[in-house]
Amino acid sequence: MTTLHVLSHSPFSDTRLSSCLRVLGTDDALLLTGDAVYALQPQSSPLKALEEKSATLKLFILEEDLLARHLDCPQWATAVDYPAFVELSIHYDKVNSWL
Repeated sequence: MTTLHVLSHSPFSDTRLSSCLRVLGTDDALLLTGDAVYALQPQSSPLKALEEKSATLKLFILEEDLLARHLDCPQWATAVDYPAFVELSIHYDKVNSWL
């Protein structure tokens, strides 16, 4: 069963991102929304953790939240809009929001 994991909390306020990265299956994907996109701040430990998994990680970032926080989408990730977010939710068997 494939899962789309959705994170919306800052990786600097708790351990959701690291916990999520530990449980990601090989066919799962991760979508960063809201303050979770701060994980993409240059030179940050959350970005390094994502980069370490970039060869196998299917990472999506909500484009609107990237723009709002003036961050760039890494070349190995995919920026998505809201319609694409809906498509991702349909594509994966399950959606797990890390509240």
